[in-house]
Amino acid sequence: MLRSLHMKLVMIMALLILSLMLVVGAFLINSVSAFYLEDFYGQMSDVFQDPQLLHDLTTQTEEDRGVSGAEQISRVLEAYAGELGVDGLNRKLYILDGNGVCLISPDGADDKLEYTENLSFALTTGLETGETGDESNLALDYMDVAIPIHRGSEEYVIYILDNKAIANGLTSQLFLLIAEALVFGLVISILLSFLLSKTMVTPIQKLTEGAMRVAERDFSRKIEVVSQDEIGVLTDTFNDMAGQLQDTLRQVENERNKLDTLFLHMTDGVVAFSLEGKVIHSNPAAAQMLRQTISEETTYDQLFGDVAPLEQVLAAPDHLEGERQVRDSFLQLLLAPFDRGREGGGALVVIHDVTQQRKNEELRREFVANVSHELRTPLTNIHSYAETLSESAGDIPPETEKKFLGVILNESDRMTHIVQDLLTLSRLDSNRDELKLARFSFGGAVQDLYNAVYMEAQRHGHTLTLDLEPGLPDIVADRERIVQVMMNIVSNSIKYTPDGGHIGIYAGRRGDRVWMVVDDDGIGIPEEDRPRIFERFYRVDKARSRQSGGTGLGLSIAKEIVDRHGGQLALLDKQGPGLAVKLELKIEGPDHGAK
Repeated sequence: MLRSLHMKLVMIMALLILSLMLVVGAFLINSVSAFYLEDFYGQMSDVFQDPQLLHDLTTQTEEDRGVSGAEQISRVLEAYAGELGVDGLNRKLYILDGNGVCLISPDGADDKLEYTENLSFALTTGLETGETGDESNLALDYMDVAIPIHRGSEEYVIYILDNKAIANGLTSQLFLLIAEALVFGLVISILLSFLLSKTMVTPIQKLTEGAMRVAERDFSRKIEVVSQDEIGVLTDTFNDMAGQLQDTLRQVENERNKLDTLFLHMTDGVVAFSLEGKVIHSNPAAAQMLRQTISEETTYDQLFGDVAPLEQVLAAPDHLEGERQVRDSFLQLLLAPFDRGREGGGALVVIHDVTQQRKNEELRREFVANVSHELRTPLTNIHSYAETLSESAGDIPPETEKKFLGVILNESDRMTHIVQDLLTLSRLDSNRDELKLARFSFGGAVQDLYNAVYMEAQRHGHTLTLDLEPGLPDIVADRERIVQVMMNIVSNSIKYTPDGGHIGIYAGRRGDRVWMVVDDDGIGIPEEDRPRIFERFYRVDKARSRQSGGTGLGLSIAKEIVDRHGGQLALLDKQGPGLAVKLELKIEGPDHGAK
């Protein structure tokens, strides 16, 4: 209760009034006592410095004959009783002889005087020097003055003693008045302090409640500004601060949401560890790449202890690199410390899947090897036959020379086809081979294809059939490229079907697409080779492919062309020997239906 600002203000005001009244009271009481003391000695000094009084006290007259000196002095002083304030009750007059014997006392009472400092001074020193004993002392409970008098040959001391009854009575009244004023002052001060504290504490309480709401992230209400004083300025500033804090928290929340979203959906895996090696954060990609569950109980040693010790990672100047193979995946690991030297520091491991890169590197090496191999064979043949012709010029029969030149031409054509296919793939990969889209008859293109390959099929003794659905629509595509794909599919069927085989060409429509299927009863493709049939330079039977003039790039080019048209080129499952290849294209072109 006493810790509240309200009660502190009340106590401060009460103590302030109490202290003020005590100081003022002490000052007033002391001032009254000093005033009476000064007034007493001033009054005595004024009276006893009167020349007439001094003459009367020291001179004897004829009327005084037969009367003692003390009585004569008493009679003289009776005339000055009013000026001296002697009333016989509170202020008394005593006359003593030079030996200190009291001769005259109030009402003739035989008072036993206390020899005060002033009285003793007058009896001892004053009678000889004529000095008055009038030393004042505020601490004493009486006031006195002793005046030595020489009357003829006799010595007397006039002693006036005041018991401070009037001063003490006034002081008591003053003290009572001060006490009453103190009580009323305390009551008023407490009431005023309550009012003042209410005026000051209420806005502060509102600020406190507002601060608590802000601490609980409740920014719905602003504190009302009811004054223009410092507290009002503070309240207005607090409202502005709360608004800025709300905006800042909203921005931080947005950034955190972005980071959380990025962290959760990024393709790279991220795992953060504390200094003790415990998991702080991890994203789903990390668990998916490592093929294991990552929980708070998972430690660094369990996941990456074999790559590098945690102490080594924490001491690394930049980062460490490592690799790991998980089943058929290759993972690249980047291990780095964060917030080095701080309590919240630790280690961060970023996991990058480089499996596709490894495959691409392998494919690139295989591609270079295949190209080198494919070009080396015809070059070797050309060089061999050309060298033979050069060394045996004129000695070779014309028929043999013509045969050698035919081989050289065939190998040159083969190299030309390889280079052309490579250039086609290069243009397709770099998007430099733009499609020349135009509307043409899909059924007419299939019919033209049938007519073009009919004679070639006849030379191999194949039975070639054509089955077109009626009313095939016109399509939007690059006619030259699509016919190239069709020709590649049918040509492969003719090449890889033993003589006397059967090849069927079928075409139709399904929804917003048209399709063509080439079905043969040739040698087919083994099941294990089907997933790689559209890879570049991949051939099931390399020896037979070279004999038939194949480069292993035809189906790759066909697949690239169909993909760029937004279509599909796939192998169909079929019963019996042979192979069925399906081509499917959009009627309205590659951009139709794209978003």
